[in-house]
Amino acid sequence: MTSDSVQPVSGPSRRTVVAAVGAAGLAAALTACGSDDDASGSSTEQGAAGGGATTEAGGSSSEAGAGGAALAKTADIPEGGGKVFSDEKVVVSQPTAGDYKAFSTICTHAKCPMTDLRGDTITCACHKSQFSVLDGSVKKGPATEPLEAKQVSVAGDSITLA
Repeated sequence: MTSDSVQPVSGPSRRTVVAAVGAAGLAAALTACGSDDDASGSSTEQGAAGGGATTEAGGSSSEAGAGGAALAKTADIPEGGGKVFSDEKVVVSQPTAGDYKAFSTICTHAKCPMTDLRGDTITCACHKSQFSVLDGSVKKGPATEPLEAKQVSVAGDSITLA
């Protein structure tokens, strides 16, 4: 043997590997918690039968506002289902004929906005928590708290968010 020492080939340091794995994990978490900006400003209606969803443009007109302005017509809310109003961050439902309820569309788990309404169930895109739009209860976690109830009033055929 010679007196020259053999130099090992160096790879990435442990610190570099840990930083890269952490960055990849952070990127995945941020992607999962992102929102769908295409859904803002729209309403989604879904009946209990599970038919196709209807999307309408929301806005600040007197018929789509909150705080005393008409939100929807009673005929717009299917019995056993509901309709999402993205601009107002609320879902209005009709559990039984003539009984109207409203709940926040902000998930109680990670505060993500929800717009995916199918039948009587609204699902959070962030972590897939599911809630009943008929009573606000949790149908599937990770959320453990029910949706925040909102006040609505019905005058004639108009539903108003209080």
